[in-house]
Amino acid sequence: MKKVRDDYPIELSVVSPMYNEEGVIEESVRGLAEAIAKLGVSWELILVNDGSTDNTAAIIEQTAGEDERIQVVSYKRNRGRGYALRSGFNASRGKYVITTESDLTWGKEIIEKLYNELIESVADIVIASPYAKGGRLENVPAKRALLSRMGNEILKRTVPAPISMLSGMTRGYKGDIIRSLPLEQDRKEIHLEIVSKCVMLGLEFSEVPAVLKWQKAEKSGPKRKSKFKAGKLIKSHLLFSMFEAPAMLFGTLGFALLIVGAVFGLHLAAEYFIRDEVIGDRIIFILVTIFLLSSGFTMFLFCFFAYQIKTLQAELFKTQLLLHKKCSREKTGDI
Repeated sequence: MKKVRDDYPIELSVVSPMYNEEGVIEESVRGLAEAIAKLGVSWELILVNDGSTDNTAAIIEQTAGEDERIQVVSYKRNRGRGYALRSGFNASRGKYVITTESDLTWGKEIIEKLYNELIESVADIVIASPYAKGGRLENVPAKRALLSRMGNEILKRTVPAPISMLSGMTRGYKGDIIRSLPLEQDRKEIHLEIVSKCVMLGLEFSEVPAVLKWQKAEKSGPKRKSKFKAGKLIKSHLLFSMFEAPAMLFGTLGFALLIVGAVFGLHLAAEYFIRDEVIGDRIIFILVTIFLLSSGFTMFLFCFFAYQIKTLQAELFKTQLLLHKKCSREKTGDI
């Protein structure tokens, strides 16, 4: 058997997707490159232009031409953040891979924080979180901050991982792991998909406190249109929670229905056996009791089957990953 390589072309790959960022992208890219260079390791910055319709592509191509360590991945149609990240992962060569926003809303220092945690801990994935002790939100609109806080509070109860931020993009990964994960999501759901699949594989998580700071818009500066779609994001996150932890929804609802149904049933039994009252004329009450009890039982049954499907999905995913790794080794001649 041929010895598997334990070295890498470069130490760190930073992947930053973007869409219509012409107003800030040149300054942001230079800031990112400066922050990475301070680490004193070999690096590459992969800028993924997700089908921008403005001048973003031309600006980053020009910036990349000034430094060979800056690479550009670009395509004409907007495909979504998930597709952009997958494209960046596939293009990366680093031992470690960090992903972050192109507008520096997490600050330049987050690159060093994530990198240090990756090399100093046993973690396979490190997540930047404004909800960890020492982290915070600054200048984030109240509505969006509330949705983010509530959404992550719900999500973290569905995933057995010691993290407080599941929906953020700013993370660090061991390169081999993130490149080997068979990812499918094209949109922001990819953040949840990655966490879910890493949990299935029993990988180690870590978290670093971070400051998510939105820049206040200048009256004379370029206006940036928000790409945040609250409705779609809430729907996708609720669906994720439902399938990731069916007991949280169906188990709780089933238990509640059974309790109410049991109370109704005991009330009917008391009237019939203790008070010796005729209950035949209370047909509506009887039907409601039967409905509650049968619905509660059905919910519990659905919860049971959902867990069985989840377990099967995890085993199939592990098998898929093993086959993927085997095929990769065969292609590179490592066996």
